[in-house]
Formats: sequence, structure tokens, C-alpha cells
Amino acid sequence: MSTKDYLEKDYYKVLGVSKTASQDEIKKSYRKLARKFHPDANKGDSDAEDRFKEVSEAYDVLSDDKRRKEYDGVRSMPSGFRGGQQGGGFGFDLGDLFGQQGGQGGAGGGTGERIGDLFGGLFNRGGGGGAGTRPTSGARRARRGADVETDVTLSFGRAMNGVTVPIKLTSEAGCPSCHGTGAKAGTVPRVCPNCEGTGQETRNLGSFGFQEPCQECRGRGLVVDDPCPTCHGSGRATGTRTIQARIPAGVADGQKIRLKGKGAPGENGGQAGDLYVNIKVKPHKVFGRSADNLTLTVPVTFPEAALGAEIKVPTFQGPPVTLRLPEGTPNGRTFRVRGRGSARRDGTKGDLLVTVDVNVPPKVDDHTREALEKLHEAGDGDDLRSELLQQARQE
Repeated sequence: MSTKDYLEKDYYKVLGVSKTASQDEIKKSYRKLARKFHPDANKGDSDAEDRFKEVSEAYDVLSDDKRRKEYDGVRSMPSGFRGGQQGGGFGFDLGDLFGQQGGQGGAGGGTGERIGDLFGGLFNRGGGGGAGTRPTSGARRARRGADVETDVTLSFGRAMNGVTVPIKLTSEAGCPSCHGTGAKAGTVPRVCPNCEGTGQETRNLGSFGFQEPCQECRGRGLVVDDPCPTCHGSGRATGTRTIQARIPAGVADGQKIRLKGKGAPGENGGQAGDLYVNIKVKPHKVFGRSADNLTLTVPVTFPEAALGAEIKVPTFQGPPVTLRLPEGTPNGRTFRVRGRGSARRDGTKGDLLVTVDVNVPPKVDDHTREALEKLHEAGDGDDLRSELLQQARQE
């Protein structure tokens, strides 16, 4: 019986019985269906012939207690475990879960073959070898290096302009003394006699066989008789290295940058992990950030806001620009100066958002007081708060 049968066919449904059916019920249903779809009773009917084969196949599995138990065990697994992405399952390679070497089915080897190899090992049959067979030492699976995360703090200006910064990383890599073998200089490790260099051994649980890291060599596939004094036989050592990381212009506080392949080195030829750089940007004394825009608050006098004026406002690392305030500019109004903001990925820039802050002097002299009193008398008929008071009284 192929793995596809385990994964796709519901033999209980084929025979029209429940999952708790007894052997007598299974036999009775089989005989009834076999008589109905037997080729001798349906000559020339290919559909009936296929149905007869399907019924016979289902009975062949369910009538054998051992094979039925194995079939029920596989069917009870979540769909993600029974076939990778089938049925909306989990998005990972089952070869990794059971220690198989994923993705090496060869030319023409599809998902079905890889799953067949997996369940062939799970039930100690099929999948390229019988029960008790061991894969060759070349089946040691390459392992991807771990991802590394670090923080980088930048000034506002360096974040705006982009910068290349050195980052010192500490991570595990191949031991420099033994070059990753784990053996003392002048000696070499030997192939593990227990797992024959695969790094995996099979542990049987009844009719099931599960692969796990070899206890003798701890999954390395090699045994070190005279260990390296630096790494104590592990073949790995903690080391430091410095890389140059390019931080793009316009990076914002809290942003995370991924540098592919700059993380911890892999094992057995596996690719290196990734480096994730968490950006922290120091605040500027004058300018702020809002997405790709810079923000700026500019103080203006009451006459400038009331009568209108042309004022100069600073830009980031550029010459000041002239901003025209219309008559009656209210406090808190924001004006947009285009193209004076932060750099974007497409090469353009955001805008500078200028907010007006009308400055009220804490003290006034006699001349100013007289002018303000005349202004107040000129607008004495306007009660700015009458509508507010009226709305407050409403339910």
C-alpha cells in the first residue's frame, strides 16, 4: 500500500462502515460490495471494475489489525503533518521534523516521493529502503545558521542621510583550532559506529519507528576520541567579527533592517542566517518625523498671524525658505513645504510640515496695551463664545 493511500483514501467510507466497526461488520460490508461490483457481474463496465478494486484494497487494509492500526495512526495526524501544505496544513518540511534530508528527491522527484520516503521510514518500510536500513553518511542534513539581532543608535542627521556603520557580532562558528572537526590537532574524528555517520538512530515504539539524534555522537555522525582543547570536541566556538552594514537614507526610529546572510554561519554547508538591525534614532532639537515628512513648529507674533506676513523657516541641512502667512492665520495651522522632507525608497522626498504657534507676550508696555485695547473695542460686538455656551446648555 502506497503512502498516497494513507494520505488521501478513506477506507471506512469506501466500505460504508464506521471507524469503530468490528471485523465482522467490515467483512459483511466487503462481501456485499464485492458481489455488487464484481467484474463478472458488470462486464465491460470500467467504473464498476475500479470500484471493485477500491473495495478490495480497503478490505485488505482494514481486515488486518496491524495495518489498520497503522492506517488509523496516520489518518489521526493533523493534515499539515500528513502532507506538508496539503489541506491547509502547516508550512514546514516534514523531512526536517523526522531528520530526513529534505529537498533532495532528484530530478523528477516530487512532493509525493518525499512524503513516501518520510512515511516509509515512519513505518519501517518503503521509501527507498526496507526496515533496518540506514541512509549513507552523505545524508547528514545541512543546517542553516541562526538569525542574529542587534541594535544601532544613530543621530537624526545620519539617519536622514544614510550611513555605513561597523557592527560587532558575537556568535558561534567553526572552531579555529580544529577547523570544525572537534578533534585535537594531529588527530581526526572517526565515523560513529552506532549511526554509521548519519547522526540519526531509529527508536521503535511498537509498529512505529521514529528517528532521533544519535546518542553516541549527539547527532554529529562523528566520534572524537581526542577532543580539541579549545572547543572540547564540539567543533564550535564563540567568536567575534565585525561587518559593515549599510543603513539607507531616511531610516526611521523603530525600523528593523534585514541583512541577508549576515547572521550566524551554517553547519554542514548550510547557508548563514540573517542579521536584523533594530534602528534607534536620537531626536532632533528642531525637527521631528511623521512618516516620510519632517515636522517643524514656528513661532509667529499676533500681528503676523492677524495681518499676514512672509516669514523665513529653516529646512533640514538646506537654506531657509520663505513661507507666506495669509491674513487671519489661526494658531496651530500647518503649512506644507514640498520636497523638503525625508528620503523615500524611490528616490523622492517627503515634505516639510510647518505648524504656526502664535506667540502671546507675557508682558506688554503701555503703547502695546493701548493698541490692543483699541483692537478689542473694534471687535467688541462679536461674542466668540456665544455659540459654545449655547451648545453646552443643550442635552
